[in-house]
Amino acid sequence: MYFISKKESDLHLLSIDQMKKYFFIGFILVFIQGYSQSVPVAFKKATDSLINVSAKDYISLHSVLRKNRNDTILMRYFLNASAKKQYNAGQAYALNELGRKYRNTSQFSKARVFHQQALDIANKADNLEFKVSSLNNLGVVYRRTSSIRTAMDYNQKALELAESVSNPSISLKRSMNISHNCIGNLYQELEQYDKAIEQFEKSLQLESELNNKLGQAINYQNVGECKEELGNLTDALTDYRTSLAINETIDSDMGRVICNNSIAQILIKQDKQNDALKLLETTLIKAKTLDDKFLIAPIHINLGWAKMLSNQPKESEAHMLEGLKLAEKFNLRQSAEQACRLLSSLHRQERNFEKALTYNLKAEQLDEEISNARTVRYVNDVIFRYDSQKKTNEIEVLAKENENYLLAIRKNRTILLITGLALALLAGIFYILYRQYQLKNEKKLLTLEQTMLRSQMNPHFLFNSLNSIKLYIINNEQKNAVHYLNKFSKLIRKILEASSLREIPLAEELETVELYMNIENIRFSNEIDFQTTIGEEIDPHNIKVPSLILQPFLENALWHGLSSKKGEKKIFLHVNKANDEEYIQISITDNGIGRAASEKIKLNKVLKRNSVGIDITKDRLSNFSRDYQNSFYLEIIDLYGEDDTAEGTKVVLNIPII
Repeated sequence: MYFISKKESDLHLLSIDQMKKYFFIGFILVFIQGYSQSVPVAFKKATDSLINVSAKDYISLHSVLRKNRNDTILMRYFLNASAKKQYNAGQAYALNELGRKYRNTSQFSKARVFHQQALDIANKADNLEFKVSSLNNLGVVYRRTSSIRTAMDYNQKALELAESVSNPSISLKRSMNISHNCIGNLYQELEQYDKAIEQFEKSLQLESELNNKLGQAINYQNVGECKEELGNLTDALTDYRTSLAINETIDSDMGRVICNNSIAQILIKQDKQNDALKLLETTLIKAKTLDDKFLIAPIHINLGWAKMLSNQPKESEAHMLEGLKLAEKFNLRQSAEQACRLLSSLHRQERNFEKALTYNLKAEQLDEEISNARTVRYVNDVIFRYDSQKKTNEIEVLAKENENYLLAIRKNRTILLITGLALALLAGIFYILYRQYQLKNEKKLLTLEQTMLRSQMNPHFLFNSLNSIKLYIINNEQKNAVHYLNKFSKLIRKILEASSLREIPLAEELETVELYMNIENIRFSNEIDFQTTIGEEIDPHNIKVPSLILQPFLENALWHGLSSKKGEKKIFLHVNKANDEEYIQISITDNGIGRAASEKIKLNKVLKRNSVGIDITKDRLSNFSRDYQNSFYLEIIDLYGEDDTAEGTKVVLNIPII
């Protein structure tokens, strides 16, 4: 038998024997008796009826208590009444509803305690419905505090338990929908938006079958958020408005607030600041009545954004700072990161570069913390473990059916067994050989990518670049320091992002090398004239090239061709289609000292630096061109003047296209 006592703001379940040891037992009983007198008679009768019947399923309880579930006094009364009668399902329901109430007011530590107590009681009573419900609720709490690893554990476990039942109840079906939605939210936080949409659409289909309007509204909102992140603003706005319409039919203030904030964010991105401001100001008032800081913080930040674009800097800063304050207080790191980036932009507009740099660095720090929290590999391992277990269960079922079939044809059992073993052995041998071939290719590709990344991020380049930026800071050239620091950080981010991709659009590759040349040009005192031209027939956004493929050629041009040259230094990068229309041709031309002179200088150096970038690039191009009908080819041309003097080097790279 359990009662509730309050100690240091957390609720703990205590047995009667334990409670007898405390001197304040009398106070608790008086407190319970005092507030129970304020409980409506109708509610007492309803709860007494539930306790006497001892309903164990969620729907029976929810159908009676749903309209009172936001009243913490009534839920505490029902919790204690259930505890006195050792009614486990009632205790689990009340604890989860109290946890949900605290969760929606951003009191996550209290919410976590309530949901954990509900899970403990459900486990003790072996009540599957409340186990699943409690696990899902814990997953939501941990997700809202950016604990992705723990959240995925809880939601995945909830889904496994619910799917273990062959004929699930309506309550379990709803819990499955919630699990799919929660997993979708986790993928969304991991920026795996396609996987997130897949989970949301599964949940949406199941919610539609159950005619659960609230679940439909939530999933439309989530799908809209993913489409917004993918840049599909029109479809995202349609999903937000669909969600809002459903929330209107069920009269959900929280749903209205969430949808209107998302719609306003789309309007800001569509340069409709006035419409966004009107919508956000009314939405903020409604959000404050709900007292959910998880909702209030992003509304303040969006208001600041809209006012910044509407030339209202003081009001903009006030809203952004308020949003940042709430985000930091309640550990809303994504909202805090957005607020810092907007504050950096605002102060840059106001010419306050010191504050702009401070907020930019803070935003980068928050972004790094969020990235570290996104344990993608761990989540994928959990999903794989779940899928493997599910397949194992299916195999076990098939094995039993196979045994029954073998009993029916006992006379042929030996032949079938020998044949099966032989086929299995043969299949195993082929599979091992195939896997060895795959692993060998994967290892080679991984080695190439790792070596490529090391060549892009070599310590000399990083040290010298940071040293150059430090010189600007020492010379008090704040504008140049901020300018090149932003370019350097953007270059590093692009290199890290591109290193995980096999191929990227040509436009992104050109943007990366532009940043690289800008950084390297600092060390040449901006003496290098670097120009890029693209043929009219080329659409760089629709052409795929291997990631980070051009930098080694530019590095060779800089350090072997131009570093020892006196006078003007030029590098030209030209992109066009080859004559046969099946290749794009990228040429890199420098007016350096030429390969022969560069080789002589290299031989005379005491410290010789081996350049492996070109060899790595050739291997990567060979691997890239396997998926195409044609292979790449590379030409390196020495340029000479009329008097046979070296005038530079030209590298021509022909890459196959579809």
